[in-house]
Amino acid sequence: MISFKNVLLLPLLIGSTATARQKPNIIVLLIDDAGYADFGFMGSKDLKTPNIDQLAAGGVIFSDAHVSATVCGPSRAGIMTGRYQQRFGFECNPSSDSCGVDLNEITIASALKKEGYTTAAFGKWHLGAQPGYRPNDRGFDYYWGFLSGSRSYFSNPNTDQVGKPQAITENSTHVTFDGYLTDRLGDKAVDFIGKNINKPFFIYWAPNAVHTPMEARTEDLALFDGHPRQKLAAMTWALDRAVGNIIAKLEKEGLLENTLIFFLSDNGGATNNQSTNFPLKGFKGNKFEGGHRVPFFVAWASAIKGGKTFNGLTSSLDIYASALDAANGKTSTGKNLDGVSLIPYLTDKKQGDPHQKLFWRKDKMASARVGNYKLIRVDKLPSVLYNLADDLDEMDNLSTRDLKDFQELNTELENWEKETIEPLWTEGAAWDTITRMIHQDLMLNRPERAKDPGQLKKYKQNQK
Repeated sequence: MISFKNVLLLPLLIGSTATARQKPNIIVLLIDDAGYADFGFMGSKDLKTPNIDQLAAGGVIFSDAHVSATVCGPSRAGIMTGRYQQRFGFECNPSSDSCGVDLNEITIASALKKEGYTTAAFGKWHLGAQPGYRPNDRGFDYYWGFLSGSRSYFSNPNTDQVGKPQAITENSTHVTFDGYLTDRLGDKAVDFIGKNINKPFFIYWAPNAVHTPMEARTEDLALFDGHPRQKLAAMTWALDRAVGNIIAKLEKEGLLENTLIFFLSDNGGATNNQSTNFPLKGFKGNKFEGGHRVPFFVAWASAIKGGKTFNGLTSSLDIYASALDAANGKTSTGKNLDGVSLIPYLTDKKQGDPHQKLFWRKDKMASARVGNYKLIRVDKLPSVLYNLADDLDEMDNLSTRDLKDFQELNTELENWEKETIEPLWTEGAAWDTITRMIHQDLMLNRPERAKDPGQLKKYKQNQK
């Protein structure tokens, strides 16, 4: 069982110099394509996540937390750099031959290595499969996982071949695995913790759960026989088991209280993995709240009083600055970070919103959040404006009634874009068409006509 004492340390623990305190271990638990409402701590009644829920109960849950992109790759690029990924062209999901995160960017792993941390990444990378862009090239001492955006949860002879981006590598060595991948990723993190108990470590744990393909162990499926979301329930159960094993290892080694843990999904729940983003509108890939508002909590038992909810506007970009602050009391690496440290807000030294403004853009689709107002702008479509304080489900378009705020958000978005560059790659005409159609349908509060290339092809055939 997980236990939390929630003991506040002496005031010098936070914001002091690195030499005046013991540095915390830092773990990012980054879940893949998880629905906003698909954990117990977010209100789920049908998916079982006891270990994750207990960890959340000992931490601070964020009600208005957002990732910097609505798809996997660029969202991870933002987390890894603490900067809007549009600053260096990583705006859309990369293919296996796309370069990855700009080599001039300082990753969170590289920054923490300079602070004396041993660093490890586990699971999905999706930040560059070419030499020079892989985890061991970007600040990670140890890596066990796969470079592509998705793969099977079981060993697959078609993809588990040397040189395939879906294959598992241990650092640069091709390896195989037995059993269920989510379990193995948990085991590898447990092994790493056991070998590094005497020095601070940073773990970026990024399983492909609960991304497609929808595959689960037979034993886990049996636990949810008759469940309307059986496969997702079984996959989520395995995810929770792996997280529980990691936390149990921390507790066994006496490391849990001084480990800073971030838990979040990389984007909103997808349409093809049985997830739900209730009560939010939208899903992975679009600029409505269901695409980028995510389940998110932070736990650090020795420094942060848990059992609370934080309502301030927060970004996944804040993980970098928060980790650096916890490690050395600083929040910069020389690069201008777009994220801010959450530590002062979590220790009641600061009040209010960490951010007054947030921005999103993926090729021809963009969005801005200023205060409670949200603008969504799509090429060749009329922009829409919502007041999230009164309209969280984004149904009431204010663009023609609230002209002052509408213009203000357009100006804010245009000013932010002056600091960005054009995307270095896009996802192709088919996905551009699908994404535009989805946005148009959601803007008009009507059912989506097509959510994937297969549905788009069928829709076009029916229009002939």
